[in-house]
Amino acid sequence: MTTETKVDGAVAVAPNLSQASVEALSFARHEPDWMLELRLRAWRFFQEIPWPTGTEETWRRTKLTGFKLEDFQPLVGAGAVALPEDVRAVLAEVESAGEIAFVDGGRAHYRLDPAVAAQGVIFTDLASAAHDHPELVQRAFASVVSEDENKFSALHYALWNSGTFVYVPRNVVVEQPLQVVISQSAGKKSGFHHTLVVTETGAVVTVVEDFIGADNGMSNSAVELIAGANSQLHYLHLQNLADSAWNFTTQRMRLERDSLLRHFIGSWGSRMTKAWLNMDLLGQGSHGELLGLYFPGTRQHLDHHTNQLHKAPSATSDLLYKGALKDRARSVYQGYIKVYPGAQKTNAYQANRNLMLSKTARADSIPGLEIEADDVRCTHGATAGQVPAEYTFYLMSRGIDRANADRMIVQGFFEEVLNRIPVPGVRNKLETEIARKLGL
Repeated sequence: MTTETKVDGAVAVAPNLSQASVEALSFARHEPDWMLELRLRAWRFFQEIPWPTGTEETWRRTKLTGFKLEDFQPLVGAGAVALPEDVRAVLAEVESAGEIAFVDGGRAHYRLDPAVAAQGVIFTDLASAAHDHPELVQRAFASVVSEDENKFSALHYALWNSGTFVYVPRNVVVEQPLQVVISQSAGKKSGFHHTLVVTETGAVVTVVEDFIGADNGMSNSAVELIAGANSQLHYLHLQNLADSAWNFTTQRMRLERDSLLRHFIGSWGSRMTKAWLNMDLLGQGSHGELLGLYFPGTRQHLDHHTNQLHKAPSATSDLLYKGALKDRARSVYQGYIKVYPGAQKTNAYQANRNLMLSKTARADSIPGLEIEADDVRCTHGATAGQVPAEYTFYLMSRGIDRANADRMIVQGFFEEVLNRIPVPGVRNKLETEIARKLGL
């Protein structure tokens, strides 16, 4: 049995994608029956959901021209593998309480501070968690991101081949971040990494995930974040894939009463990124932050689609996405705030700012509001503009060369977001990437 995909108006057969391959993946991992059933259900959804035509609102500004799903071979992602030096270097950039590194879906490195483990914190790969902690994983897995949400999330749930599982018990505070690096080697391969983070009442944790590599490959990830009542969950998603990679990611957040969830996404790499991000504020008094930085160049295309869904009263959400674009790069931002009936005293903010570093770059920004309550405060805004010539002249007149003047201006533009990142090592990493993007 094979699947057909419609690409650029033509139908192509993908022999490497089939129900048999889904079953084989599950059997090879000795997964519980419920996981196999979920994979097969997701596979059916994948077959039923139409391939994007470009006429849908979410795809109208992002085309899949040149993308052929049948070209990519899914990674098996089983067994331990060696840790490459470049991955070791990335791990060294952040001081952490625990580390996991995945290479081509296999676990290449693992460490967790014994003092953290002694408090009942679970930090492991998702496949191991499904065996060792089945009740926790089954309760939370696919509870935030639905396997029928979009074509690519359905494919992800059918074929996920590596994953992170974090569980922090009630009132446990993990002082240092937990770090994960997901590396994919070059070639026509497809990685499907799944992240599941659960914090119980009063817990505090920071998780940093770094996606690298995948030259000429595809990454299709999903992230589920569940912030329990009065907990604090900080999640940093760093995407620095090769500029030839295709990247799809579906990320969903669920906030319970009085919880704080800060989500950051940094998009630097990939040929094309399509990201769906939902923040679901279900608990009264919850507070969510959506922060984003992106810096595409050459002909990169980065598309972020966010939803701030207010379903409980007295909840707040704050979104700030900033992007710098150069060469012939393009960004698309679509943001949506929805206040449901009864969600009184909602306070929601949404801003997208773009700095154009060339006349051939393009930024599309489409913010939106839908309000069904009458006692709320909701604001949104979007801007795009080039660097004023007087800024550069001012710096150069004081002996700063053009390249460093540009770096200072761009870094200053990003500073508002950088200052809200709670991990110093990540801030340093992003500042280094800014310099690299500017050719310094």
